[in-house]
Amino acid sequence: MIVAEEGWIRLGSFVAVLLMMNLWEWLAPRRQWKAQKSPRLCGNYLLAVLNTLVLRIATPLSAMAVALVCEQREFGLFYFFELGDTANLVATILLLDFAIYSQHVLFHIMPVFWRIHQIHHADLDLDVSSGLRFHTLEILLSMLIKMGAVAVLGASARGVILFEVILNATAMFNHSNVKLPLKLDAVLRMLIVTPDMHRVHHSIYRQETNSNFGFSLSCWDRLFRTYIEQPRDGHEEMQIGLSECRDEKTADRLWGMLKMPFGKNRDAGE
Repeated sequence: MIVAEEGWIRLGSFVAVLLMMNLWEWLAPRRQWKAQKSPRLCGNYLLAVLNTLVLRIATPLSAMAVALVCEQREFGLFYFFELGDTANLVATILLLDFAIYSQHVLFHIMPVFWRIHQIHHADLDLDVSSGLRFHTLEILLSMLIKMGAVAVLGASARGVILFEVILNATAMFNHSNVKLPLKLDAVLRMLIVTPDMHRVHHSIYRQETNSNFGFSLSCWDRLFRTYIEQPRDGHEEMQIGLSECRDEKTADRLWGMLKMPFGKNRDAGE
């Protein structure tokens, strides 16, 4: 039943989290917005709509489709080691999250991927809409990587659905401009990526940009020593974005975002 209702489950959770985070940002913002709010929100959400349409067209190319094939043919490492349903579910969520962490690191290290990923970092502010701001090429590449990971693992369809829901929810949460009590943030970031933790990753300083790569679980950054606790300039004063891209017409307009990977003189995220 859960597989048949995948689309509604993902849409319902997405809308609920998006509305909740927008309300939270309005009631208790962490930082004052620096860039013009309306143009960048319009650009970010238009890009999200475009990416959704592209994924709909490419529906057969999905992690869920691969998971269903793996279940039918009992293909993948989880079936080889005869993991039970519960162990498969837990392992799927953990290892797919690690795959996304690894992909994120790769997209910073390799110049060709950084050109595509830099659109996400060119956002001059950070809020819930930033969690939806990814170039269409990155969305498609990410889908292919997830498909490969699901095929190798033999991840269950239920696990894939739950992982996608968690990934979307945590991406919107940790990009949000929301204020958390510092003690609560310290406790939460022992397990998950909090907004204050992820904001460091969007710093204008390259060392901070190349840290805190996690989307859902915070353990990978600690384990692989890519964790920075706080930004050097503090959360209120730190600059968000890229030093080489401060033009709002390029950073926040849909066409400017789409053509950004094909421009000249873009530094690699090394």
